[in-house]
Amino acid sequence: MIATWNLRAFASLTRKLTASPSGEPKRDLRGLRAIGNIVSRFDVVAVQEVKGDLRALRDLLRFLGNNWGFLMTDVTAGKAGNDERIAFLFDLTRLKPSRLACELVVPQEWLDEIGQESLKRQFARTPYAVSFVARETMFILVTTHINYGDKAAARTLELRAIARWMSDWAKQANEWHHNLLTLGDFNIDRADDPLWKAFTSTGLTVPAPLRQVPRTVFSEPAKPDLDKFYDQIAWFEGGDAKLLNMPCRSAGNFDFVPHVYKNIALTKANISYRISDHYPLWVEFGVA
Repeated sequence: MIATWNLRAFASLTRKLTASPSGEPKRDLRGLRAIGNIVSRFDVVAVQEVKGDLRALRDLLRFLGNNWGFLMTDVTAGKAGNDERIAFLFDLTRLKPSRLACELVVPQEWLDEIGQESLKRQFARTPYAVSFVARETMFILVTTHINYGDKAAARTLELRAIARWMSDWAKQANEWHHNLLTLGDFNIDRADDPLWKAFTSTGLTVPAPLRQVPRTVFSEPAKPDLDKFYDQIAWFEGGDAKLLNMPCRSAGNFDFVPHVYKNIALTKANISYRISDHYPLWVEFGVA
């Protein structure tokens, strides 16, 4: 069970069961327990928006217990970095990290290319890749949080670069029977918009069930595939880069809103600061 979850500004914590409406920070023990209960249902979770302050993360790991491990990047400096880290949380009874943990750096040759669709700088927040082994199956997860920026068009270059990276790397990984997947918050506005086309330009495929579920607590239920299509889990299904031996069994999101803070009148905006404004996305794979 592989998941991705943007935990809104996952930083400090009010160590009270329920934070007061005027208190800061808004995230409290009740919200953190809900996050822990959800995370514990998966085997590995890519988490975006982990901030420089690790108080909430430390308490979350205490709640999850000694069978859970984590790997994370340092904070990304600069305005675009937004003081963010990227992390993986994983259940050590189900899988283990396997030798590789790295950040993706754009080759200088890509930066030297000329054209409107050429990348001019490194990723604003460097994608993070970690390999895992479950039973005898090896897989590499690449996660990132694409910089939202001032204009949607600015995201296209990073999305196209991710797609290019994934295609080149998957072909090499397949020679060693490693599966390669990407997941995270790609800040894609809508299905089939220019950002989506850039992300899928080299053949990355999102499973059909994930094309029909909302990504955020503010999405319109009647048209979830057209509104705030930020988060994705994707891989290649054909050619030399295809996923080798991890068949997709099912996929979806989890709408936690009806299950939390039941006896307190909180808006979705209030809940988003205590838990998140994003739903977790997940995919269940078969492993040998």
